[in-house]
Amino acid sequence: MSFENNDKAAGYWRENLRLVLSLLAIWAAVSFGCGILLVDILNEFTFMGFKLGFWFAQQGAMYVFVALIFVYVAKANALDKKYNVQED
Repeated sequence: MSFENNDKAAGYWRENLRLVLSLLAIWAAVSFGCGILLVDILNEFTFMGFKLGFWFAQQGAMYVFVALIFVYVAKANALDKKYNVQED
């Protein structure tokens, strides 16, 4: 990866870090918030025959994590194109 100048490199990594931190915040909110903190409230609802809080703790957080991987790939590729450092 070769940047045109140091300013572009700094901008790229600043945006990349912001993207990673925002996706990690979403993942933490879903896994910790829905699976632990809000489990009693969510257990009042059912999803596919399971209490919703239990489902988030056991499977939902993993599905969200996999979805966030795909979101990161798409956003990172767009960021690479923006700074002209994409792979050919």
